[in-house]
Amino acid sequence: MTQLRIAICTVSDRASSGERSDASGPALAAFVKARGWTVTQQKTVPDDQQAIAKTLADWADRNSADIVLTTGGTGFSPRDVTPEATLSVMEREAPGLAEAMRAASAVKSRHAMLSRARAGIRGAVLIVNLPGSPYAAVENLEVIAAALEHAVQLLQDSPSAEAGH
Repeated sequence: MTQLRIAICTVSDRASSGERSDASGPALAAFVKARGWTVTQQKTVPDDQQAIAKTLADWADRNSADIVLTTGGTGFSPRDVTPEATLSVMEREAPGLAEAMRAASAVKSRHAMLSRARAGIRGAVLIVNLPGSPYAAVENLEVIAAALEHAVQLLQDSPSAEAGH
């Protein structure tokens, strides 16, 4: 088992201004810790493309995490710009992760098809957008969790990455 380092960025105007508490970031942190992984960073930013992109790029470029998770800002609202911010900082896309999350969620909710979540790579760091609701964020992370350790091994060019293939 790989000891993953996870950074969590909650994207919410109201949570970043203190108008409401962040429930999604802590829910994701609890899931991460329950798997034996480490939360290295946790931050709440407003629904602002530059603020989101700056956080994602900074964390990836400083190699402060193997995976950066975002929660929030993936819908159709005019303020939902997390996918655009992610796209602006990623070097390569990882579309299978977002596709798998949407497909699994579609079985439970017809609104899953409205997700604009992205997943991609910057350097050796994987960035994944998750929904803003605590339940949906954790549910989507559960869908891809089994593939994350292998993804990080591949990104780090680990000799064990291809074992058993």
